Amino acid sequence: MIARKLFPGLFVACCALGLATVGAAQTSDFDARPRVVLTNKVTAKPIEKAPITYPPTRIENRAPIMSEGSLGRFNTELLTAIESHLGSSYHFNTTGPDSFDCSGFVWRAFQDVGVNFQRSPARSYWATFAPPPKEEEFKFGTLVFFSGLAHVGIVADEKGFYHSARHGGVVYSPFNDYWLSRIDGFRRVPLESAPLNEKARAKKPATNVQSAEDEDGP
Repeated sequence: MIARKLFPGLFVACCALGLATVGAAQTSDFDARPRVVLTNKVTAKPIEKAPITYPPTRIENRAPIMSEGSLGRFNTELLTAIESHLGSSYHFNTTGPDSFDCSGFVWRAFQDVGVNFQRSPARSYWATFAPPPKEEEFKFGTLVFFSGLAHVGIVADEKGFYHSARHGGVVYSPFNDYWLSRIDGFRRVPLESAPLNEKARAKKPATNVQSAEDEDGP
């Protein structure tokens, strides 16, 4: 009777002792321990970046196609071409080499430095080329128009311009009251493709143009 009451307690104690023995054996077993292997190898995980986007640049804020140095050389060469024709006589509907009308002189000066455009009367240049910014109106190389688009010249600076006048031929004239009162406006010849080499300067024959220019001038 007493043995029957003690049996369940002995059974539970024996089970607990057996589990403790197994746990101790696993703890003391060196080969059963988890191992951590250290190496010098480092695996770099690529850093993900969001794609870079750039805001659009306004046309007027973009860098000019001709660099400042190239533009300086171009202006020097254009001035040389202009000065080479100073003193030439005026003759209607001619483009040189010894006589010019006003639009023919403008065409020849730019042609001499490799800038090609259609030889036309002054009013066609006005219609073809874009107006410059206000600050470039009296800048060297700008075309200046007079007397109802009947006359055209090339601005030297804010003090004067070059042109072929009916009286005097190819000359430099100051912007005096006479000329300032007759200005119609300004245009710039585009220089994006202006070559700066000798090969590009091959003379292009001009086509005769019957213009309505009266070559107004003193």
